[in-house]
Amino acid sequence: MSAVRLPVLLSVLLLLSVSAFVEELDDSFKETRQPDDIWLIQFYAPWCVMCKQLDPVWHQIGSELRSLGSLINVGQSDATVSTGLASEFRVRGYPTIVMLKNHLQYNYVGPRTRDGIMDFADRVGGPLIRSLSSLQLFQHAMSRHDVMFVYVGATSSLKGNYTSAAEEMIVHTFFFSTSRNVLPKAVSLPSLPAVVVFKDGRYFTFDEERDDLKSWINRERFPNYCRIDSYTLYAMGDSGKLVMLALVEETRLSEQSVRYKHLVEKVAAEHRETYSRHFYFGFMEGSDYINGLVMSDVIVPSFIVVNLSIDGYFLPGGPMETERHLLDFLNGVLDGSIQCQGGNSIAQRARRFLYDTRATLAPVFSQAPLLGCFLLCFPLAVAVSFCFLCVKVRVAMRDEDADGVEPSAPSQQRKKKLSEKKSN
Repeated sequence: MSAVRLPVLLSVLLLLSVSAFVEELDDSFKETRQPDDIWLIQFYAPWCVMCKQLDPVWHQIGSELRSLGSLINVGQSDATVSTGLASEFRVRGYPTIVMLKNHLQYNYVGPRTRDGIMDFADRVGGPLIRSLSSLQLFQHAMSRHDVMFVYVGATSSLKGNYTSAAEEMIVHTFFFSTSRNVLPKAVSLPSLPAVVVFKDGRYFTFDEERDDLKSWINRERFPNYCRIDSYTLYAMGDSGKLVMLALVEETRLSEQSVRYKHLVEKVAAEHRETYSRHFYFGFMEGSDYINGLVMSDVIVPSFIVVNLSIDGYFLPGGPMETERHLLDFLNGVLDGSIQCQGGNSIAQRARRFLYDTRATLAPVFSQAPLLGCFLLCFPLAVAVSFCFLCVKVRVAMRDEDADGVEPSAPSQQRKKKLSEKKSN
């Protein structure tokens, strides 16, 4: 018996020790929080399935940050109970993850994974602009980041604009600063100060005469070609660029999928000067997300250009087997000869809602028909009952009004008779 109790006891103690690093917050947090505190907070609801899946990851993050000696406090709040706190942080869905630092709120929009959230905590919770004081530090940072923005030079108005952009966009990417003598000799800058982005094994310098700094950083904060998931695709939509996708299988890529991936990667690298201002390039494993956008089952492997700023998409009109075919497709998207489909009109939103509902209920009906019927019929029954009650109340109000009007004539006659008696 003691041998059985020991593992259970150890598991309970481990759970309690991990939970001790995550503080449960309520509406009093607004008064008790210290101005210099940094908080990473998850807002959840007891009925939220994704919140329950995130819970062990969240406690693991709290434990790891504490073991690393981080100054970041980790907390969580039941948004259905602490409604005042949830309202202050403008919580609209669950789970919502925010970081509070220097009275500024930073919302996390990446994947709900340990690595994604830890990277967000490290990026936002640390220095706004990280100094690279040696070539070794620069090379170490280059090995860790696919995209790296670096300010080079002394204090200037450009440095002020760079700092302002970092305050707004630190949730998306890291920002660094260094001096000219730290950079490798192969890096040639036309003048100082300068802002440089290192990515795709190359570097590109910001041109003040052609671009706005924030817009330039927003466009350049992704690799020119990369693996794209639903979170990355959504974030790319904020840049204003189109996204050229090769849709491939999730596992065991076919020869055609491998060829499509290499074709997109080749065009992205060899024609960067022509298309990088308008397109991101990448591949997506699986087509579930794109199916919801197109509202039909997309063939895999295939090509598609996505415009998430308007929920639109472009499909090629012919075979796509060569580099020339892909270039013609991109040129057709840019010159308007290939029409954009989809969109975010009211009609399209209604169609997308119906498609998402059908896609959600179809697996339920196939695996549990009774549960599917209940999920479909229960809202309809509630709606019908509500309409019936509204009609019934309206009829009752009309009857009361009618009853109130009829006695008016006899009452006037009684008043007349009373007045005559008084006069007599």
